[in-house]
Amino acid sequence: MPHLFLPAMHRTAFAGLALLLLCGCGGTDPAPESKGTGTSGAAASPDESEAAEKKSSPRSGQAGSTAKPIPAAAAGIDVPEAEPPTLFTAEQLAEGWVALFDGQTLFGWEASHPKTGWRVEDGTIIADGTEPGLLLTSFEIGDFDLSCECQLEAGGNSGVFLHTTRNPSDPSADCWEFNLCDTHEKFPTGSMVARKAVPLDHPIEDGKWHSMLLKAMGNRLVAFIDGEQVLEYEDDTATPRTTGFIGLQMNGGKVKFRNVYLRPTGTKPLFNGTDLAGWRVVPGSNSEFEVNDGAIHIGNGPGFLETTDTYGDFVLQLEARTNAERINSGVFFRAQPGTEENPSNGYELQIHHGFAEGDRRRPDDYGTGFGTGAIFRRVPVRRVMANDNEWFHMTLLAQGPHFVTWVNGYRTVDFIDTRPADENPRRGLRLEAGHLSLQGHDPGTDIDFRNLEITTIAGGTAAAGTE
Repeated sequence: MPHLFLPAMHRTAFAGLALLLLCGCGGTDPAPESKGTGTSGAAASPDESEAAEKKSSPRSGQAGSTAKPIPAAAAGIDVPEAEPPTLFTAEQLAEGWVALFDGQTLFGWEASHPKTGWRVEDGTIIADGTEPGLLLTSFEIGDFDLSCECQLEAGGNSGVFLHTTRNPSDPSADCWEFNLCDTHEKFPTGSMVARKAVPLDHPIEDGKWHSMLLKAMGNRLVAFIDGEQVLEYEDDTATPRTTGFIGLQMNGGKVKFRNVYLRPTGTKPLFNGTDLAGWRVVPGSNSEFEVNDGAIHIGNGPGFLETTDTYGDFVLQLEARTNAERINSGVFFRAQPGTEENPSNGYELQIHHGFAEGDRRRPDDYGTGFGTGAIFRRVPVRRVMANDNEWFHMTLLAQGPHFVTWVNGYRTVDFIDTRPADENPRRGLRLEAGHLSLQGHDPGTDIDFRNLEITTIAGGTAAAGTE
């Protein structure tokens, strides 16, 4: 089990048949036209008819379907046959950590230069090419903790870029560059290039693994190497960097990274654990919504419980548990206000743990398969990472047309919606803020949600609002 090198700290507070046919997994949308981001996403196959869905979407307790293709692999996404490594302990998942590197592939990363030579070997990210370059996250983020390990040979030059643009040229304006280079004359290891120099108290060019923890909070950064604080920096420039991409750098020699983990911070609770304040039942719902043991329990269906507030660009984290086999549910987002006629016009973060032939790369819920963590009808998951009758963790990052999901810390989807704009996400791209909505799919629904937390992303399409 990988170890996160952290000083002591705490996480900041993380209508009958007609309605059924409109409930996401039971409704019909126009055929998906969106595409993924290169190796970071996939477009769903065209939607099937309602009758076909009833046949191919088993209800709770029903047997799985016959052999199916691997949806993500069929779209050109690298989905290794081997099971992924165990990424986190239960405690680390509860703290909100997700993996930026899955230990097998560069899914979700983008190289700035092809000759830098970024690749994966033996569970590590390696670069030793002929040209310097960055390996960038596909998304931007504001407040977070970043934990990773780095190995740098003598004479090497590397760094970790935070709040960076895609193509930074001026480290005093375009990014925060945490330097990893013992021999740099002005800004040795632990310094912020062009911003703040520190003494070389923690040299790392010895070919050994060294841990790093970088805590970005607004315009402040606190950095640790091997558990010792090496830097505290405050961006007091006229235009401080408070959001951007994360980048790993190769600027000379050979560098390796592993156990690259992210924890969004600054989240606030959506659910107080005692009652449904801040939520409302969508008219016409047949589901029963109640609070039991600090969790929202949903039984029966169809029905929806939606937030009174609306959210545009955000990071959402939650725990959920299906209490029977093949339960179908979901979390809708950027949704229009639910009505009896249109209860769920939003994007859907799918919940359904079924998979075919014992192969978790073959989700078995509807059509060619989407699976828990999918953006339903838009993009399937790479692998089903959760089990029925067990608590599991989900993270959703929504940023403009870009959606990234993690299930139990493993990145399952990285997707860009390229459809024409439409106020209804069932028909097209919606950037405007909308409601979050928990789904009771059908009469067999039996699911619990707890520890729902959210933070808006600075500079996003819309901040949280209240109707």
